[in-house]
Amino acid sequence: MADAKKLYIKTYGCQMNVYDSERMAEALEGDGYEQTQDMGEADMILLNTCHIREKAAEKVYSDLGRLKPLHDKKPDLKIGVAGCVAQAEGPEIMRRQPMVDLVVGPQTYHRLPEMMKEVDAGRSALDTDFPEEDKFDHLPKRVLPARNPSAFLTVQEGCDKFCAFCVVPYTRGAEVSRPAKRILSEAQALVERGVREITLLGQNVNAYHGHERGLAGLIWDLAEIDDLKRIRFTTSHPNDMDDALIHAHGTCEKLMPYLHLPVQSGSDRILKAMNRKHTANQYRDIIARIRDARPDLMFSGDFIVGFPGETDEDFEATMQLVRDVHYGQAYSFKYSARPGTPAAEKEDVPADVATDRLHRLQALLTEQQYQTQADMVGRQVNVLFEKTGRQDGQLIGKSEYLHAVHAEASAELIGTVQPVEVTKNMTNSLTGQLVSN
Repeated sequence: MADAKKLYIKTYGCQMNVYDSERMAEALEGDGYEQTQDMGEADMILLNTCHIREKAAEKVYSDLGRLKPLHDKKPDLKIGVAGCVAQAEGPEIMRRQPMVDLVVGPQTYHRLPEMMKEVDAGRSALDTDFPEEDKFDHLPKRVLPARNPSAFLTVQEGCDKFCAFCVVPYTRGAEVSRPAKRILSEAQALVERGVREITLLGQNVNAYHGHERGLAGLIWDLAEIDDLKRIRFTTSHPNDMDDALIHAHGTCEKLMPYLHLPVQSGSDRILKAMNRKHTANQYRDIIARIRDARPDLMFSGDFIVGFPGETDEDFEATMQLVRDVHYGQAYSFKYSARPGTPAAEKEDVPADVATDRLHRLQALLTEQQYQTQADMVGRQVNVLFEKTGRQDGQLIGKSEYLHAVHAEASAELIGTVQPVEVTKNMTNSLTGQLVSN
């Protein structure tokens, strides 16, 4: 398209936002936009935002401020804000940054083409509804060129858990599951484009109910797609880890031995204050059941330190849970209030105390990650090669345990799964060599 307009998308936050950005780009293709990686040549810049991290809204406003000089040079440049900050802030974004042409929430981006007609007519467009119609019914069919071997596929959105610290129920809405038939059709189309690994996405993915047998049933149906080699899913809640899903981890060869299962705290008192609706020992029991089904499964988790009311004893309970579980990797954060959430009204733990606890927790988690990776040296893993590396003749891929693995290999192996012997543990990756067949 010689006359195509250029679209630049900046994606913040989670994998679901990565998926949403892809679908927004597809929705705007019909308006004559093609994506660019060069912000300077863009005719439209779209910020797809996330509200999970600390001061998320202010970071978006800062980014918008940095776009002003570019907008001054290119007055016809269109600027849009999408995602969870757009949902939460809505009209405030346009009030604080009048150069913003478009604000769209995560449940209405299928309306982007209609909104762009308003923008092209010189009017601003704002849509942060929670519509009754399913946005996926209105998005373009994914008949697109060949793509990378790994892809995300949203199967569930929203959350009904209402954890005291979390904005997701307010920005993404109630739990909604996509029908299995549509997911399977989209997965088949992705595989036909060269995808060999699909990660199923949801704010609370294991609460998926679009299949009569839940997420486990969907996984088993996906496993029937011949050229789909690997299946993953994220993010899960401990309370929705049912027997069928645990059984699938032990019996479905295409379901990879990696599970991200957030717990947030090891203290029952803090878990209750967070409204997590499970105890630390219930979480431990779930971990034990999954390991019984799949002993080599690697766990990842999320932790918040410094939650209002957290004592030294509460924090030590978290440290003990980490020691008991032993995580291959994990994400840890210092609590920061999200406006509108129940915890935002409570008194914070002193900043220096929370910072010290975070450093101590991260040191333990880093030690566990290093040990997990060190234990891989000398082992054979199966690597799905995804792209070329920085060095000549090098490819990069993922093991079944989600470790990044570098190895010398021919580019023709991209998109294939190959046996690799791990030879070296790097900071956040592994190095290996191909095993001769």
